[in-house]
Amino acid sequence: MLSIVTLGSGLTFLEAPPASAAANAVPSYEVKFLAKPELVLSNDGTPRSEVIQTLGLNSAPHSITVEYFDTHALGLDAQGWNVRFRKKDNKNNYELTYKKRYPVINGDINAALTLANQEGFDQSDDNYEAEIDWGYNKQTLSFSNTKKVDAKTSGTPLPSEKEALNLLLDKLPGKLKNWSASNWGKQQLTQARAYGPITFHRYEGAWNGQELTLEVWPIRNASGTGTENVVEVSFKTTDSSAVSGLRSQLMQVLQNKNWLIPADGLKTQTILERY
Repeated sequence: MLSIVTLGSGLTFLEAPPASAAANAVPSYEVKFLAKPELVLSNDGTPRSEVIQTLGLNSAPHSITVEYFDTHALGLDAQGWNVRFRKKDNKNNYELTYKKRYPVINGDINAALTLANQEGFDQSDDNYEAEIDWGYNKQTLSFSNTKKVDAKTSGTPLPSEKEALNLLLDKLPGKLKNWSASNWGKQQLTQARAYGPITFHRYEGAWNGQELTLEVWPIRNASGTGTENVVEVSFKTTDSSAVSGLRSQLMQVLQNKNWLIPADGLKTQTILERY
């Protein structure tokens, strides 16, 4: 509401109201648990029949090839940014994702949302999807901006590292480009290299009324002599009132079968360390 102010000189002018801050973003949720590969996978790396039946999974997976881009010194990661390039076997485009992460401290999601708001991620920004990743102990708030570019090939092959980087630079969103200084993100990404690629398999299904996925990631082992499978079971929901109960139920199922690894997954971090 405008207010009318009259000065002693008789001059009158309209005083604009203070600008109201945009509301915090409203996140969706992704619940993720790590499962014991030696118990949930067969010798050929596919889920055992009991796992498929228990979690309502399709036995035929989708294949997805992914790589991450960062500098040798992991400059993007140090600022909470991750840049990902991937191709799904059932899609005719490449997905370019730019993601900013905020740790959720002591379960205080609102504090993380408020900090993100102060740094430019608020409810009015429809270029980014807000999500809470909720693992065994840890929660992380992320804001993802995904661009799609027509792919030249079918299946999951990625373009050359140089071509992928050029596409990522071409679609670079303004928030990352000028994150901590003018052109900071562009300079970081220009100096980046690929971490990967990795082709993983995603088994989709329905559990307890939720779309659920089981992913098998063959990630280079710490010694660099081979790969080890990382198995992640997850579901997504926009229902903030139901997510806690659903998470507890899924955790109970995995615990009862002795499939659950009681730890948080740091998949992206592991890839950045090992590739």
